[in-house]
Amino acid sequence: MKASDYQITGPVKLSERKTHEDFGKTKELEQELDEVSKKIADIQNAMYAHGKYAALICIQGMDTAGKDSLIREVFKNFNARGVVVHSFKTPTSLELGHDYLWRHYIALPARGKVGVFNRTHYENVLVTRVHPEYILNENIPGINEVSDIDEAFWENRFEQINNFEKHIADNGTIIFKFFLHLSKEEQKNRLLRRLNKPNKNWKFSAGDLKERALWDEYQQCYEDAINKTSKFHAPWYIVPADDKPTARLILANILLEKLSSYKDIKEPELDEKTKSNIDAYRKQLESE
Repeated sequence: MKASDYQITGPVKLSERKTHEDFGKTKELEQELDEVSKKIADIQNAMYAHGKYAALICIQGMDTAGKDSLIREVFKNFNARGVVVHSFKTPTSLELGHDYLWRHYIALPARGKVGVFNRTHYENVLVTRVHPEYILNENIPGINEVSDIDEAFWENRFEQINNFEKHIADNGTIIFKFFLHLSKEEQKNRLLRRLNKPNKNWKFSAGDLKERALWDEYQQCYEDAINKTSKFHAPWYIVPADDKPTARLILANILLEKLSSYKDIKEPELDEKTKSNIDAYRKQLESE
């Protein structure tokens, strides 16, 4: 299970990428995930003390891909002060009063912290590309009707996103972008489970079926976005998502492998004066 098996370094076709992998029994995968999660949390603690890097973990996927449960399980061993999760919904009037990257920029993790974006700035070249009428809500100069939104508009937006990610990477943010690659058949099964289980009904919306009908359009938009924005400083990883425990473990292992490669992330050493007086401080406390 190597990061390179999932990292996108050249042109990719989603239809040729697998959506399912089987690494063993669920219980064993859960135990391994717990161990990996603790190791990542240890690195995050050192990152917090080090104070020079942040990590931004972007998670995208079709409805029911398992984003929420993955975030819960992968980061459950983290100190709450070290990880901040942002779930981006439909833009508010305040957010629409700014450029489309503004709400993502102000949510970026500070140095020493891990930020998780549940849905990300890529919604601005995914949902809005499938539904270009949404762009009109942004009040962009020169964009007065849907016919004004041409291919050059999207190419410009991809360039803006690449520049945004390059800027934050150059300033100490380690970027991970994960696409949870779900099959259409598995999405159907998960939607049916929502309908068949009373305690899951609240998760279902009629809008889920409307978006499902646009499956092919979304797949094409995801493929285009991944191909145009997977860079060395901000790589995309395509994670088979039909089996949730496997997807969680793959993502966690990628995080562990890549974060472990930053050998300069370590807790700062005590200054010489404090270090030389540790025994005295210990005796002082023990004598109280």
